[in-house]
Amino acid sequence: MSELTLRIEKIKQGTVIDHIEPGKAIRVLNILGLDGQDGRLITVAINVQSKKLGGKKDIIKVESVFLDNEQLNQISLISPKCSISYIKNFKVSKKFILNIPDKFIGLFPCTNENCISNAEREPVMSEFMVISEKPVKLRCAYCSRILRF
Repeated sequence: MSELTLRIEKIKQGTVIDHIEPGKAIRVLNILGLDGQDGRLITVAINVQSKKLGGKKDIIKVESVFLDNEQLNQISLISPKCSISYIKNFKVSKKFILNIPDKFIGLFPCTNENCISNAEREPVMSEFMVISEKPVKLRCAYCSRILRF
């Protein structure tokens, strides 16, 4: 092994989030609510050279964590097209590229205070349609407010 090779410990089971846009790994950790206080192994690499992309990327490995759809949708807003690998017994059991869904329902509130989705008396969940992926732009289905990420 050359002196320039970086070795990151393998995880027995959990999730690897790879090809995160450079510098955004900390935001992903915040979404997942991971701060290292629970004793799980968490490996974070920021601005790592990417052979495949010819640039830089971030990587997160988390032991004993498997993501739900809400977490995947939140991550897709920060770093669309990152790859998710689920690890079982030190081997990849499932791998996929994360895409932004066509719409987000109930994930976060509309920023328009007067939107019907923010009224307590209305049984309506927020709903946003994706109008652009690069940069990420969403439109509220009720008041048409545009959100940029």
